[in-house]
Amino acid sequence: MAFPKNFIWGAATASYQIEGAWDEDGKTPSIWDVFSAQPGKTYNDETGQVACDHYHRWREDIALMKELELPAYRFSVAWPRVLPAGRGAVNEKGLDFYSRLVDGLLEAGIEPWLTLYHWDLPQCLQREGGWMNPAIVGAFEEYTAAVVKRLGDRVSRWMTFNEPQCFVGLGTVDGRQAPGYHLPQCDVAHEVHNVLVAHGRATDILRAAGGDRYSIGFVPTTQSMIPMTDDPRDIEAARRVFFNYTPIRPIHWTISLFTDPVFKGEYPADLLGVIGKDLPAGWERDMAGISRKIDFCGINLYSGRNIRAGDDGMPVQVPQVPGIPQTAIKWNVEQETLRWGPRFLSERYGVPIIVTENGMSSHDWVHLDGKVHDPARIDFLHRYLLGLDRAIADGADIQGYFHWSLMDNFEWSEAYKERFGLIHVDYATQKRTIKDSGYWFREVVRTNGANLG
Repeated sequence: MAFPKNFIWGAATASYQIEGAWDEDGKTPSIWDVFSAQPGKTYNDETGQVACDHYHRWREDIALMKELELPAYRFSVAWPRVLPAGRGAVNEKGLDFYSRLVDGLLEAGIEPWLTLYHWDLPQCLQREGGWMNPAIVGAFEEYTAAVVKRLGDRVSRWMTFNEPQCFVGLGTVDGRQAPGYHLPQCDVAHEVHNVLVAHGRATDILRAAGGDRYSIGFVPTTQSMIPMTDDPRDIEAARRVFFNYTPIRPIHWTISLFTDPVFKGEYPADLLGVIGKDLPAGWERDMAGISRKIDFCGINLYSGRNIRAGDDGMPVQVPQVPGIPQTAIKWNVEQETLRWGPRFLSERYGVPIIVTENGMSSHDWVHLDGKVHDPARIDFLHRYLLGLDRAIADGADIQGYFHWSLMDNFEWSEAYKERFGLIHVDYATQKRTIKDSGYWFREVVRTNGANLG
């Protein structure tokens, strides 16, 4: 077996999780700087103030990417580094960092894939209401324009938002992540709509700057819904649960709340019945801008749920098997996760799909021989990539895979407890060690997946 010609292989990170340098060169606090500084909000009260010190060690990190022979690297830009006041004056020192990073990647033969928003909203904008305030759309336009003006001559792969389900849901519904709020549905609906409008406006700015030279995407997340068998009834039941609203999960975790507006220009009818009354007045006029043509749908997938069709054809969630394999963070290992989620997205929206995050947290440490042996991660990736290959064989248009993550990092509210990287980071010394899985993944890249068997 082998993946399609020109399939994109890479690894991913996010600014707050790796950069550190939280108050250097004009950067102001993000919501994550403020949230993680509050006692009890993160594991062991740890913060991202230093993280992986990537801001100072980016040259070393690019050298490691080159050793891993990564063709592509997905990273995000920190909004408060670029616009310290959230809007207005541009901080050239902040943009200088990303300009040097992009140049270094290109010199190493690595294509930069840039995410504009991976959760680190300037705290000054949060004080104005954050994503609840419709004025944030204009601020995001300014931010996008500043980044594109400086980097758009060298970056052609762009993503507007990463996982809005998380920064809306975990951040402002559950309160488990920054900014740590518990908002009612009427406010959450406004947040969702403002994010979608901002995506559309950013798309317009990108397209005006780069035309067809730019490849533009949007990156949601969810769990896969995995049919128990290949029986068409089970497949349809899993597809239905994947996209349709069900009261067994919060509304913001229904992926079509974000993807139908972007790719179809409409809110799903079943969701409108729940949130329609809470959307801002005149929301219908925004849908044409939200659904500007983009080039791919990214998807971040880690696990799934098993679904079958009941006797009446309605979906039934299959009870979890006792002792099911789990990763260190206690997410189930479901090896057909990447077969079904990307396939369902490809079938519904008819656009190329790119797996923009997938990986696992494992109990990794440097062994007595100086190496990091992580056979569980290798087995996990092997299983999941076989599932992805099966989705392609089933006819899904899947064009890339980015491993999460390039290196161990600050895993949000779990802080430094969870290790997802292909590269081990000793946070006391900042020493990097490529794990066995990193070298294994290098062979995947070299052979375009043929070594999976």
